[in-house]
Amino acid sequence: VDLASSVPELSTLVAAVVAGDLATTLKSAGPFTVFAPTNDAFAALPAGTVDTLLKPENKAQLVDILTYHVVGSQVLSKDLKLFQVVKTVEGKPLIVSNAGKYGVFVGSDLKNLKQVTGADNLATNGVAHIIDGVMLPPAKLEAAPTVDLVDLASSVPELSTLVAAVV
Repeated sequence: VDLASSVPELSTLVAAVVAGDLATTLKSAGPFTVFAPTNDAFAALPAGTVDTLLKPENKAQLVDILTYHVVGSQVLSKDLKLFQVVKTVEGKPLIVSNAGKYGVFVGSDLKNLKQVTGADNLATNGVAHIIDGVMLPPAKLEAAPTVDLVDLASSVPELSTLVAAVV
């Protein structure tokens, strides 16, 4: 929190953390990895979104979005692999990719990756990576499939020849 407060380009993030009552949590021992959106990243959201999220009645949604930007361990960019999926403290999966000379990217899916524009900003309780966009958590986790491929194909009349051949 103190690190983010010292960077003018992160003032919207700091205001959001305060509005979400997350400052005390993010000042705790951690360690944390925070993917910190810039003011420009928040400004790129549809008009009125930030003001709406900062209202007390929308605190739960704000906290959901902010905690999607936090991983419960300290991870430096040099420790990242080409592709990995990690769980955020919010509990949903986050894609993290170190594409070498092309940079580090994070996001909820491969179509909505945000680029790390400032990596490895160390704090006493973790690290912050500045990113060029606000990540929105996936709406919900898909339920695990309950049928195998043969049963699935059997449920589609147009695949009856395939099912007969497989069986």
